[in-house]
Amino acid sequence: MKKASDRSQALFHLPSRPLFIALSGPSGAGKDAVLTRMKELGYPLEYITTVTTRTQRAKERDNIDYHFISTERFREMIEHKELLEWANVYGNWYGVPEQPVKQALDEGRDAIVRVDIQGVANIKKILPQAVFIFLMPPSMEELAIRLRQRHTESSFDLALRIKTAEEEIKQLPLFDYIVLNKQDEIDLAVSTLKAIITAEKCRVAPREIAL
Repeated sequence: MKKASDRSQALFHLPSRPLFIALSGPSGAGKDAVLTRMKELGYPLEYITTVTTRTQRAKERDNIDYHFISTERFREMIEHKELLEWANVYGNWYGVPEQPVKQALDEGRDAIVRVDIQGVANIKKILPQAVFIFLMPPSMEELAIRLRQRHTESSFDLALRIKTAEEEIKQLPLFDYIVLNKQDEIDLAVSTLKAIITAEKCRVAPREIAL
């Protein structure tokens, strides 16, 4: 029979189970900026790159910001079951490739992916034990300012994104956590994300995540 001290010592060597984190939020909330900052700070996560059929924007890098592919290639990925989930957002297709997610989890590494609200609902059906985090702008007024400053949407598209954002915020019950991303305080948002991950690692009953 093991001594109590032996059992206590074993607790300090319990393996940490990998997490799969889905980061979502309205367009303009700062999901890309937060993930970029986490990479800059060297936070040890597998950053899953989404595939999309939309046009590449200025300053975006193929295979880093997104995998920019044709509609035909996207359809092939669906047919060959290469996508964990996919959805049509603002007239363009977005999807999460399954292989890098499975590989990261199998190797015991935490993975994070940015997805829209449709993606969150889809992932919940496949990986209900994933960690769902909603990135929230400080206000709708601030969100509108950020979207205008991007200069990537027409007046019609801008109005559509703001209206969609209002509906997306109503979906907060889908999420486990909310993170406020204030203007010029991105490091605070990153710190909050790190705190969430740390808390998840300290759960008495860890999440069972596997593909």
